[in-house]
Amino acid sequence: MTSAPSHAVRPLRAIASLVLGVILILLFCTTPVLIRTFLFQPFSIPEVSLKQTLLALKPTLLVGDYFFVSKFSYGYSRYSLPFSPPLFSGRILASEPQRGDVVVFRLPEAPSTNYVKRVVGLPGEHIQMINGLLHINGTPIQREQIEDFIETGESGHETRVRQWRETLPNGVSYATLDLVDSGYYENTQNSVVPPGHYFMIGDSWDNTSYSVVRSQIDYVPFENLIGRAQIIFWSIDPDGQIRFGRLGMTVK
Repeated sequence: MTSAPSHAVRPLRAIASLVLGVILILLFCTTPVLIRTFLFQPFSIPEVSLKQTLLALKPTLLVGDYFFVSKFSYGYSRYSLPFSPPLFSGRILASEPQRGDVVVFRLPEAPSTNYVKRVVGLPGEHIQMINGLLHINGTPIQREQIEDFIETGESGHETRVRQWRETLPNGVSYATLDLVDSGYYENTQNSVVPPGHYFMIGDSWDNTSYSVVRSQIDYVPFENLIGRAQIIFWSIDPDGQIRFGRLGMTVK
């Protein structure tokens, strides 16, 4: 009995090694893109966002925070994809947000801008601010004053701001800031959240735009949600110092 020369097998092994190498290179190059598109996308809070009142989630999120947003929390829409191509409408594998979730979204009238706020109103619910207190379906949410929030500016000057602990009807609790007395948004008309939309609010509520202020922040369509804010992975203060105490904090 004779066997085939061993050198006849070598070209096959070389081809297999080449194919395996190409596959590994493709996986190495595409894995970050796949993770960013379908799993987690990083976002940050720049100073310009607060100046333009695009975000007012202080003290939950601060200028200089970098956090991951889970794309899979609510399923996928065109806004889950890079550059938001209009490949389809609606959501795939949809899962509705829960009251109290901190979400990143786009507005229909400003589809190129990322916003981040907290969901407080669900479709069909009545939302109103009365004397600075949020009412959902005519019932005020629970609120108690806690220790002041202390903010340190670039010059080292400390500013104390009144801080409250608010609790939504489903038990989600978070801190809010009261920056001014008798603010513009302390009393609003009763609004009904349209079907398929959500009412957003910031945690620094008297220095932010509400969904009820139609000229600035509209009710947000379900399709426009990008994902849920999950964890802070990096944070630096205005002086460029790392906020080690915020690293690894969950966004809630």
